[in-house]
Amino acid sequence: MSSVLFGRECRANYKIWLIFAAVLTMYSAVIVSMFDPKLGESLNLMAQSMPELFAAFGMASPGVTMLDFLVNYLYGFLYLVFPLVLVLLLVNRLLARYLERGAMAWLLAAPHPRRRIAATQGAVLALALASLVAYVTGLCMALSAAMFPGELDMAAFLRVNAGLLGMLLLFGGICFAGACVWGGGKGALAAGGGVSIAFWLLQMLASVGEKFGFLKYLTPLTLFDPHALAAGGADAWWPVLALYLAAAALFGAGVAVFSRRDLCL
Repeated sequence: MSSVLFGRECRANYKIWLIFAAVLTMYSAVIVSMFDPKLGESLNLMAQSMPELFAAFGMASPGVTMLDFLVNYLYGFLYLVFPLVLVLLLVNRLLARYLERGAMAWLLAAPHPRRRIAATQGAVLALALASLVAYVTGLCMALSAAMFPGELDMAAFLRVNAGLLGMLLLFGGICFAGACVWGGGKGALAAGGGVSIAFWLLQMLASVGEKFGFLKYLTPLTLFDPHALAAGGADAWWPVLALYLAAAALFGAGVAVFSRRDLCL
């Protein structure tokens, strides 16, 4: 990687990261503060009255423990959709915008091969996602310890967030590879972002009922099962490993394609 370019991109994009961290801080604090075992029982009754709606947003099993509560209300929608929007914005700033405006010529004029430039931009994206997951993990653990001491199973919560990072890195790899293939403009974002959103919509439909259950085999979101990770089963780690390997393959494929494609500068 290019350390100079890496530092420059981090400084240029940290404000966007802070905005998303602030939004997730607000939602996380609200969700944690809402925890109440009695409220969980009420939400279970509500979920039973509207099972399709709750299932579509990954909230089919509210549970009564704090871990179940957080997994249900943060990891089915908020911690997936908001980071995906961050991915789209960063991919646009790190690759698509450079290509669209012809500014990539300035980066290629530096004494670095294309693969090093692409790898650096991919590393900035991966770092943004890893630091965001680390932040929300520490935030929820701190808020839980302050408001409800001893209620959160910390080890299980860390397992859930390890799976979350794999899922977000896969989103990042899809969008990064799409931008490397399609170049600048709306096509770059539509290629990766459209596929990622389609996967998420398929997951929502698959969760609604048995009629659309087969759709779960068409989306990698099925590999991210926070409830299984919270339970601690050994089999829950194989899908997470598949997420990390797929993400690494997509980032690597994006770098390889970018290194060989013709660029209109």
